[in-house]
Amino acid sequence: MNKFQQFLGLSGEGVSIRAEILSGVTVALALIPEAVAFALIADLSPLTGLYAAFVMGLVTALFGGRPGMISGATGAVALVLVSLSKSHGPEYIFAAVVLAGVLQVIAGGLKLGTLMRLVPHPVILGFVNGLAIIIGMSQIVQFKTADGSWLHGQPLLIFCGFVVLTMLIIWLLPKLTKAVPSSLAAILAVWGIVTIFSITTKNVGDIASISGGFPPFHIPAVPLSWDTFAIILPYAAIVAGVGLIESLLTLNILDEITETRGNSNREALAQGTANILSGFFSGMGGCAMIGQSLINISSGARARLSAITAALLLLVFVMFGSRVIELLPMAALTGVMLMVSIGTFEWASLRTFKRMPRSDIFVMVVVTVVTAVLDNLALAVVIGVIVSALVFSWDNAIRIRARKHIDEFGVKHYEIYGPLFFGSITVFNTKFDVLGDPEQIVIDFAESRVVDMSAIEALHRLTKRYEKLGKKVRIQHLSETCKKLLKNAEDIIDVNVMPTDRSQRSKRASVGLVD
Repeated sequence: MNKFQQFLGLSGEGVSIRAEILSGVTVALALIPEAVAFALIADLSPLTGLYAAFVMGLVTALFGGRPGMISGATGAVALVLVSLSKSHGPEYIFAAVVLAGVLQVIAGGLKLGTLMRLVPHPVILGFVNGLAIIIGMSQIVQFKTADGSWLHGQPLLIFCGFVVLTMLIIWLLPKLTKAVPSSLAAILAVWGIVTIFSITTKNVGDIASISGGFPPFHIPAVPLSWDTFAIILPYAAIVAGVGLIESLLTLNILDEITETRGNSNREALAQGTANILSGFFSGMGGCAMIGQSLINISSGARARLSAITAALLLLVFVMFGSRVIELLPMAALTGVMLMVSIGTFEWASLRTFKRMPRSDIFVMVVVTVVTAVLDNLALAVVIGVIVSALVFSWDNAIRIRARKHIDEFGVKHYEIYGPLFFGSITVFNTKFDVLGDPEQIVIDFAESRVVDMSAIEALHRLTKRYEKLGKKVRIQHLSETCKKLLKNAEDIIDVNVMPTDRSQRSKRASVGLVD
């Protein structure tokens, strides 16, 4: 039993079984409209989204790298698959999801999850803020009827009133007691009021029926041919990439909130396995869901039991409780998601505008805008990483400097500081007065580094210019890494590395390098 509790994470400090189960109930209720909506976006049956939420949620809850994280059908995956669904049908969707899972398992096996360390903090801030905006904007559709027209008159007032009531309960209840998750209490309170007073308002059943059985095992009915592989591969690759980026970023965010550390490679393996099984059990696949994950964590969940409870309850609702769950007021779930949106936004990032470097602010704003406008989280992160790299290169390119002085022997010294790489070469070359310099020059790299082949080529050209004028150049205080890089380049670029033995230095070319 102790090993089982340890596996579920129940032996950790501050973990409550009661809180885990109640958090799982809350998440299960919140998962239903999301899974149905994403399935409809992908032009699939509502049960396809619900089955994906169950399989993804259960597998990642058991074997994922982040206890408490919730996975299921997501909007990002739905948007990728919608064109394939319309052109080839659900069987190709299932096949693409299976292949995406295989690619994710390979990524986890190759430990590519550690690449998320390359995502800068401003990108994560922008991602979180953009995601908060998306979560909030996605609730606008709930203010419409089934035929797409806006609610108006009394139905709109009732719906808005219950949304506000839900948000007030979520905000006020934690100030009074934390015995029950405030989100669950708000949902049950609104549901109770609607039921007791027979108030007519929009409910889950107005979106679609969630009645169904156990997810049927089903091998995708597609031709086993290279043509099929060519059709599904692009979609599978994008789903795999989008799923991993969203899942691992969600993992990082929950790590910061809980002050614990998840396992990104284990999460990649679990996500891949879950997608493979989802495709074989009639699901549309998916990835981590940051909204539901934040509901779970904010409700006090810290172990695997909450996510397991959510997945199993979701299946119970589909198989046995659909008639009851379909009466759940959408206003309550909308209020919960709006509070998640408000809580997700990093309001502290707005107060740091005057203290953060302008380049970081620029990156954060770009990622936020791209995330919110394009509604493509993976693309926003990729763009953010690229922009961060370009900004970093630009900042370092203009920071290279050279202190100059002539010693008592008439030797001119250039003391370089700042990295020498492809972006800083132009500025580096402007620091030297080749024609006006004396016959002996020393270039000191004690505070600099030779980073890449472009830097080596720049050194080669500079020393050649001095050599043509009969002037001698010494390059000193190179790091071991720099000397190794220069040594490896000898067959490509004609740079002479002078030996450290002073007795041999005079035998080498007049243009060279010394320690």
